[in-house]
Amino acid sequence: MEKCITELENDISLEFDPEVEAAIAELLPSNDPLHCKDFSAIDYINTIFPTEQSLTNIDDVVHKMNSKIRQLDNDIRHLIKEQTMAAEDGREALESSKQSIATLFNKIKEIRDKAEQSETTVKEITSDIKQLDHAKKNLTSSITTLNHLHMLVGGVESLATLIKHRKYDEAAPLLQGVMYVMHHFTPYHQIPQIKDLSDKLDKLLRDLAAQIRGDFEEAHSLYECKLNCQLSLADACLVVDALQPRVKEDLVNWFVDRQLTEYKSLFREYDEVSWLDKCDRRYAWLKRCFLEYEEDCARIFPEHWNMPGKIASDFCKVTRKMLEKQMKNRVSELDVKLLLFAVQKTQAFEKLLMERFEQEPKRELDSATDGETEKKEPESFHNAMSQCFEMYLNVYIDSQDVNLTELVEKFVLELKEGGVPTYQVGDPAPLLPSSSDLFVFYKKCLVQCSQLSQGQALVDLTEVFKKHLQNYHSSLLMPSLPNKSSGFASSLLKDKDNNKVAMSEVVMICIVLCTSEYCLETTQQLEDKIKEKAQEAYAEKISFNSEQELFSNTITTCLQELVLHLDSLCEPALSAMLKVNWSTLDSVGDQSAYTTSITSHLAATVPAVRDLLHNSRKYFTNYCLKFANSFIPKYVNQIYKCKPVSTVGAEQLLLDTHSLKTVLLQLPSLGSAVARKPAPSFTKTVSQGMVRAEMILKLVMAPSESQIAFVESYINLLADKDIGDFQKVLEMKGFKRSEQMDMIELFKKTANISDSENVASVADQDSSRIRKLEKLIKKQF
Repeated sequence: MEKCITELENDISLEFDPEVEAAIAELLPSNDPLHCKDFSAIDYINTIFPTEQSLTNIDDVVHKMNSKIRQLDNDIRHLIKEQTMAAEDGREALESSKQSIATLFNKIKEIRDKAEQSETTVKEITSDIKQLDHAKKNLTSSITTLNHLHMLVGGVESLATLIKHRKYDEAAPLLQGVMYVMHHFTPYHQIPQIKDLSDKLDKLLRDLAAQIRGDFEEAHSLYECKLNCQLSLADACLVVDALQPRVKEDLVNWFVDRQLTEYKSLFREYDEVSWLDKCDRRYAWLKRCFLEYEEDCARIFPEHWNMPGKIASDFCKVTRKMLEKQMKNRVSELDVKLLLFAVQKTQAFEKLLMERFEQEPKRELDSATDGETEKKEPESFHNAMSQCFEMYLNVYIDSQDVNLTELVEKFVLELKEGGVPTYQVGDPAPLLPSSSDLFVFYKKCLVQCSQLSQGQALVDLTEVFKKHLQNYHSSLLMPSLPNKSSGFASSLLKDKDNNKVAMSEVVMICIVLCTSEYCLETTQQLEDKIKEKAQEAYAEKISFNSEQELFSNTITTCLQELVLHLDSLCEPALSAMLKVNWSTLDSVGDQSAYTTSITSHLAATVPAVRDLLHNSRKYFTNYCLKFANSFIPKYVNQIYKCKPVSTVGAEQLLLDTHSLKTVLLQLPSLGSAVARKPAPSFTKTVSQGMVRAEMILKLVMAPSESQIAFVESYINLLADKDIGDFQKVLEMKGFKRSEQMDMIELFKKTANISDSENVASVADQDSSRIRKLEKLIKKQF
């Protein structure tokens, strides 16, 4: 039976592509086993008849299968019928659409034909109207042109008559009208009659310009010209306004040259009145010229010609050339006083000219040729004459160089003779008097130079300022610091019971520090001020960076010297720690003598420095921080040297350490009536450093239960892998040499220290010993 079923499966097997199978499954989802692609008839029959007893129902199953087959046949026939009917309906709809499109196309064609017929009709109707419009336009243009031609011919004849009789008041408006009408005939110049008329007008205008120029020249003296003559010339100026611009330009230049002829003859090159010390006489002459012009010529020239401004402009050009030539020939006679006098007088007069003439430019009627207006540019009088002094300002710069050299030498001499500036205990450190005097002189020089020039001279003056700032630094500031060969340590050794010498050096250091800070800030202000006054192209060349760095380095040096002073005061007390036998102490008392000594030195010195640096608070904070960074490592190192240390000794050292930590945390406000919270960076530095000292002493105090316990405690408390420090703690603890070696190996193993790290640690110890030896040698020599 199974063989028959298998053959049946092979006969009815129908394969589809995977994509088709997926589409069928998506459109017709079903759980019927008969719909599965991998349908197995044997499995299906075994599902229906799982046992032999179930075969008794085979007839019912076959009946159901036949019914289902009949139903599927009916469904297939119904679907085939529907598909056949749908195809026929589609063909009918397609034919109907084609007929509708053909009908629509015929209607569109009919509409287009009717539109073309309508356009043709409209063109035929309007063609006559267009011809009439053209005829009207041409006729109007012809009439207008004939009128213009009549006006032009009559105007030229009338203009010739008026010019002949010098009736300029009537000729001026007529000339403008004729020029306006002539402009309309520009396209017709190829017509002989129009060209002849244009040539006639051009000749008439040339003759008119020559006639007006002759009228001005024939007036023997404009200042003695009678009223009628002045009015006639004023009308002539109105005519000139209507002519070509060059006619006006020629007339103006002739008049200005005539005015300056007297000036050139009065101030000839080799006349004594022409030299710089009498330059104010030149400017007085121009003022008189303006007064005479207002009295005699103001009625003649129109106001918008700005004749006084033109006279002033040409006067400045002539004067600049004359002064340049004289200074070139007599350069050996120039000095600062003479140069400053000439520049100040010249710039003051230029300012007067700018106030009078440099206003919003007026608009005036241009030549009637183009019928437009032009915008007249105002005359510029800024540095119009004073720029000739620019190339000789080196005389001023060299003079200021000499003055500054003498000034710094004077400051050095005064400091040597006067010693430390006057100072009251508790007051802020005074500045070196010379510092403010120096910058006052700088300010005076800058004001003078900026009046003379905003260009290269300011750059040259800046270089002189930089030179003498460096000279001031090297000759005054640095020598004011105490000589290192006779510094604080030697002063204390010479007079152990008297700190006056050392404190006078502290005062001087603070004075130098505050003076350097003042110079640093004022130098930046000076740079900004010079850049503000200089022209943009020259401002980029101005910089005081190197000088500011000098003053900044001096401040750092002063802070280092102050820290060194306080370190030297505390050094004997730290040395006294090593003289105590810390292994034999039997009880813990008050703080040790060395702690009291350190505290007293801090209480005596820090408040004094704070008062001295009252106006330089940030540097006082820096001073405290630098001292903490210097003192705490020294103190920890001294603790390491206190060996061996008993438990009681460690307790005493811990008490001393806590006392010092409290004092150090209060250092910025030590001895002050107002308690200020120290800077976070300072608090962190002191706390971290002194906590390390406390942890070391706690390790020494702790009982030695076992080697591994001690090593683990060291690592947990100090978090330090330095073998040298670990060995120092072992020595303080009193371990024997053999025990130390075992514990070091245990420490290396527990802390995971490699051989390379061990070698580096030993090298650091050797380097530290070498640095200490170098320090001792420097102190001795």
